[in-house]
Formats: sequence, structure tokens, C-alpha cells
Amino acid sequence: MGEAHKAYESGAPWAPPIDYDYVLRRITIFLRDFLAKTGAGGYVVGLSGGVDSSVTVTLLARSVGPGRVHALILPDKASTPRRDVEDAVGLAEELGVGYTLLYINDVLDSFASSLPFYDPGSLIANGNLKARVRMAMLYYYANLKGFLVAGTGDKSEILLGYYTKYGDGGVDLLPIGDLYKTQVRRLALRLGLPERIALKPSSPRLWPGHLAEEELGCSYETIDKVLYHYVDLGMDAAGVSEATGVPLETVRRIIARVHANEHKRLPPVILRLTPQAVGHDWRMPWYSRPEL
Repeated sequence: MGEAHKAYESGAPWAPPIDYDYVLRRITIFLRDFLAKTGAGGYVVGLSGGVDSSVTVTLLARSVGPGRVHALILPDKASTPRRDVEDAVGLAEELGVGYTLLYINDVLDSFASSLPFYDPGSLIANGNLKARVRMAMLYYYANLKGFLVAGTGDKSEILLGYYTKYGDGGVDLLPIGDLYKTQVRRLALRLGLPERIALKPSSPRLWPGHLAEEELGCSYETIDKVLYHYVDLGMDAAGVSEATGVPLETVRRIIARVHANEHKRLPPVILRLTPQAVGHDWRMPWYSRPEL
């Protein structure tokens, strides 16, 4: 056990308290039941080599068997480090999960050559395009095989809206969607994943050198402290700051992001025109407003 692993086992860095044995049992039952109820043949998952997707594919393989799981490894030559690809392939082979390694650059190039308004300098638009291309590939495979697309997003990302709408947010289920990033890291270590994966700096890899914590402006440990006290414990911003020691300005910035990105957690807005619909809420968010 490495020093970083020992630190996590001793409770540092901080993570919201949770019963990990219960988590593993609950997710296992859920994944088996969901497959049985839908009649799907298995799960397809995008495997990036990061902690979230690595935990997800491991849980899938252990819950329904590696023969009912397929991983698509979809790197981009410009932004995906070679080590991520190696970690993804190595984990899939270790788990006995079938996988397809396919660089997405030919598809991206077709967009660039086909769209008269394509802007090679737009990091956000082109980064989101990468995520949506991957989503389309995952669903194509799922449709061919009668599989379901298992998402890899965690609770921190979902609450912050730190994902691409109709990209990595376009999935059939989110097995670890109620676990904060810091909890996912602890779970990764409990599952026996290598420290280089469990503790790897998070990144969507949407452009070269892209790192999540740099873009978000603070560490996931800080973010999770704020989100846990605000969402799970129901504290207001001042209370969160006092309980966590996080500056009030930072707390407010994180909370503001949660509410600003609520649209990502909701289906498209429908204009109500029929009298029967008045007063009836058709929305089905992952996280409802009262929890926030």
C-alpha cells in the first residue's frame, strides 16, 4: 500500500462520510436489477483511464460479469495522454472486459471540414463536440448490441454541471452519480484499483493540458465539503463557510454554479399549452430544487 493510499485510509484528504460496504452492495444489486428489468443484453461504457470511468467499469464487470460489459476507449490524439489510453486498456484486459480502442479524430475532422462555421480556436465548442461524438459512438454500439449506456459521472460533477450536455451527460444510468468525487477515489482504492488511477488528477481531456481543478478554481476536496454541507446537510452559505472553513466567497461561487447549471439536470423545457397541464410539473431532475 502506497503512502497516498495510507493517507486515504486514515481519513485524509477529507471525504463525506458514507458506508462503502453498503455502497458496493447497493450498486451491485442495482446494476443487476436494472439489466433484468430493461431486458438489455449488457452495458457499454466509455473508459477513459480516469478514476470515475475506471470505478464504473469495475463495478459493472463485478456486478453482471465481464462478458456483459463492453468498453469503448475513445481518445483524441491532441488531448488524450498516452498513459490514459494505457491505463484504460490495461484495466479492461485485467477485468476481462471486451473493449474497442478507436481514436475519434477522423470524425472530428469530418465536422471541421463540413461545417462552414467551424472555429478551430474555440476550446469550449470543440471540447463539447468531442464529448458528443463519444456519446454518439456509445449509443450506436448500444443500439447494435441491445445494450445500455452506463454513465460515469459523479455527484460533484452532476451538481456543478461539470459535464457536456448531451455528451457525457447523455446516458441511460449513472451508477456512481450519488457519490462525490472524493468518495469515488476512496471507493477506487477499496476496489483495488492502482493509485495512479484512483488518485489521478481529474480531467475531461477536452483540450491539451485540460485539468478539472484548474478550470473549476479549487480542489475537489474543497468543492465536496461545500456541496456536502449545502446539499446533504441543508446549510446556507454562511453556515457552510463556518462549518468547513472555506471562505464565504468561494462557497457562494460553488453554490451559484450549482443553480446556474440546473438546466443540465433537467429534461428540455416544454411550453405548456393545454389546460390539463397547468400546475403539473413534468420535469424529472436528477436532483430536485428542495435538495439544493
